[in-house]
Amino acid sequence: MTISRRGFLSASAALALAPLLGARTLAAPLPREADIVVIGAGAAGIAAARRVMAANRKVIVIEASGQIGGRCATDGTSFQVPFDRGARWLHTPDTNVLIKLARSAGIDVAPAPPSQKLRIGRRNARAGETEDLLATLVRANRAIDEAARKGDISCAAALPKDLGDWAGTIDFVLGAYATGKDLKDLSTLDQFRAQDRAIDVGTRQGLGALMGKLGESVPVALSTPATRVSWSGRDIGVETPSGRIAARAVIVTVSSNVLASGAIKFAPELPKRQLDAVAKLSLGSYDRIALQLAGNPLGLGHDELMIEQSTDTRTGALFANIGGSSLCTVDVAGSFGRDLAAQGEAAMSAFAVEWLTKLFGSDIKGAVKRSAATRWNASPFVLGAMSGAAPGGQASRRVLIEPMGNLFVAGEATHETLWGTVDGAWESGERAADAALKKIGALKEAEPDAPARKPKRRQRSSGLGSE
Repeated sequence: MTISRRGFLSASAALALAPLLGARTLAAPLPREADIVVIGAGAAGIAAARRVMAANRKVIVIEASGQIGGRCATDGTSFQVPFDRGARWLHTPDTNVLIKLARSAGIDVAPAPPSQKLRIGRRNARAGETEDLLATLVRANRAIDEAARKGDISCAAALPKDLGDWAGTIDFVLGAYATGKDLKDLSTLDQFRAQDRAIDVGTRQGLGALMGKLGESVPVALSTPATRVSWSGRDIGVETPSGRIAARAVIVTVSSNVLASGAIKFAPELPKRQLDAVAKLSLGSYDRIALQLAGNPLGLGHDELMIEQSTDTRTGALFANIGGSSLCTVDVAGSFGRDLAAQGEAAMSAFAVEWLTKLFGSDIKGAVKRSAATRWNASPFVLGAMSGAAPGGQASRRVLIEPMGNLFVAGEATHETLWGTVDGAWESGERAADAALKKIGALKEAEPDAPARKPKRRQRSSGLGSE
């Protein structure tokens, strides 16, 4: 029996570096001044820069890596189909401005796979077993919601104690697979307030390609890390190894882990209130192992997704025969995924083969023609996957967008309801640009791409979904 898409794919956004695809990179020396400097060329940075450009103000985006896209990624050469090493889905298609922009940019959008499979050992789950899991997920979600109404504790502490054989599966689906963190490390209030993450749309070319298209008109300086940001008084600007850029405002879109790492110095130092907030919004771990399997040894159809009834954290999520090709991916996340990725790509590929062999009993190893794996925690300009608020830390998202002189922070971690998504990162970039434009007296000239999205509380009646 198959499982509908609604929650199983919820917030599936493992992240990786995207290739440069047409951005207007600077051939000339770095400019010495701009109205607004944007740090980071991911979704939030591109959105912010486009907003500033629409207001006819001078903007420059500086990117530490040699590629744009940030935590969106597409590998177009390793396999016969585009491989999204990072974010794979867009959410809430009826209101998501990125889908409209994708179509306008010539990016093909298509519905995500309509259903998924549940595996128990070496067989597919029976109808009654699937319904039992769905019912258990309903209870788990309700318990998290009820706990959030009373306070902000860990999701694990809020769960019923009688989840039985489904305990491991629920921890994976609602925790690691959805957020990159185990349930014990997640805030109930953060989960309760999350906006609906119905997954309906993917792109044939990949989300890295989409970010490249949307950044074509944006001036980006690659391989140009920000080393120091002055954000108060008259001496506002950003220092880089290539020189200093004077500015009237600065928008920082780096990940919460990079912000916490101290790689960028601030003058004056960031307030303790903001630093504490960053610490409570650390990134989870989420990586993707890609295997090109000859001969379809799994016997699955095109774009089939599968999870297992897991008894421990050594589990993953399978996306098979992507786009009708022989490419399959195994996503690993949470504490197990973090430990596995730390061992390197060889260990990650070995686990994927071992896991698939356990479930399908096939000679998977002999069918592997090519493999690849992401290792986000080791990526110096990202240092993880998506943000997940620690217990008691949900309010930290709002703290990060509090005014700080001429400094503005954006990125998925700053979005109260769409954290962990490309959608949320994009909206946060536009929001930060509006705030910066207002600060310099230019907001009236900024034209929004679309009306602000009306918040809609995430429906949590089921983790895997029943529609």
